[in-house]
Amino acid sequence: MGLLEHLRELRKRLFRSALGVIVGAVAGWFVSSLVLNWLRTPVTIAASTQGRPVAINFPSVSAAFDLRIEIAIITGLVISSPVWLYQIFAFFVPALTRREKWYTFGFLGAAIPLFIAGCAAGLFVMPHIVQLMTGFAPAGSSSYIDASGYFDFVMKLVIVTGVAFVLPVFVVVLNLAGVVSGTAVLHSWRWAVIGICLFTAIATPAADVLSMLLLAAPMLVLYIAACGITVVNDRRRERRLEAETRQMLAPTSVE
Repeated sequence: MGLLEHLRELRKRLFRSALGVIVGAVAGWFVSSLVLNWLRTPVTIAASTQGRPVAINFPSVSAAFDLRIEIAIITGLVISSPVWLYQIFAFFVPALTRREKWYTFGFLGAAIPLFIAGCAAGLFVMPHIVQLMTGFAPAGSSSYIDASGYFDFVMKLVIVTGVAFVLPVFVVVLNLAGVVSGTAVLHSWRWAVIGICLFTAIATPAADVLSMLLLAAPMLVLYIAACGITVVNDRRRERRLEAETRQMLAPTSVE
């Protein structure tokens, strides 16, 4: 394909992706009130357990409408993710070799469930973090949480946790491509543990050991699984190279 054909193909893929996001955002608008009520649940529980006013505050006339638009757009991105992920993949697939296509399919097949699992883990610890953070307010005071800031906090926690769960898949892909060896991944376990602990400390913005452990435990399990896969793949690669070497030397020995 020439440059003009590539640009036309890119325009077609972008149009289909945008159309999918728009349709998803329209659907997201109808469920935005349900999402907003669900996000308010930890605040309501904090108010009932702490015995003082804790509420989400909308500081302007259009703040509630703006927040629902934001929720609809993000929900639309999530709902339409199979569409725009496929369009991105379909645009690059013609330039990939057969082996690279298998790597890409395997990456998508593992990354999407892990990303969803990471988002679920972030949502699981989110109510505990909200109750803990609002509990630092002194007795007799009231907590009025800005709605936009609260939603951004939840989304950052969920998305960052989802991305963190996908990182071991990148390690495995780099190993399959021959960039990183399984031995190097295994010997870096101390740095991995430190990095996971630092990440969970940053992702849970409070001195909350329970939330840190709830996030760190599955990340450590995924790292151990990545170590096992990379080491096994290195041994399989070594056996294949030894077999190929024997096949190359066999005719020479016969002569």
